[in-house]
Formats: sequence, C-alpha cells, structure tokens
Amino acid sequence: MKDPRDIIKRPIITEHSADQMVDKKYTFEVNTKANKTEIKSAVEEIFGVKVVKINTSNIKGKLKRMGRHSGYRPNRKKAIVQLSEDSKELDFFEGVE
Repeated sequence: MKDPRDIIKRPIITEHSADQMVDKKYTFEVNTKANKTEIKSAVEEIFGVKVVKINTSNIKGKLKRMGRHSGYRPNRKKAIVQLSEDSKELDFFEGVE
C-alpha cells in the first residue's frame, strides 16, 4: 500500500470549499492515479476521522503562453471528502491569528 501522504498532496482552501466545511466536506488535491478507496483510507489514517462519501474530478491542465512559447500546466485531481456526523472537524488554520 502507498504512503497516505503520497496520496493526499494538499488541502484546497477557496471561498467555495470554506463554505462546504460547515457541512463537513473538505477538498484535497490528490495523486492523479489514486482511486476513491485509497483516498478514503489515506484521509482516515492521517486525520483519524470517518469518511462517508468521496467525489473526485480530474482537471486538465490549461494552455499557457509566454510570447511565442506555449506549454501546458500539469493535470491534477481533486477530491471532495464528506465526513460522518460524529467525526471531529479538520482544522487547517491551527495557530493562525
């Protein structure tokens, strides 16, 4: 099995994802080859919570140009994880004042 920290790359903190945190839905950027069962076990192991549901989406990299040179940003995968009602909330802003 893979290391859980190789599957979960980072949390995605946006205005929309912050609104979803009230409903215990958290958004993470994950490894592009990870499936839902790997994501579920990684979140449960890292944070010690119970996961109820996972929605994933693959995001294709955009074309970016710099003068006459062009290239693509990397592809990425996003997972929205819903926790059970009795699970504790994840605190990404510990120590921030």
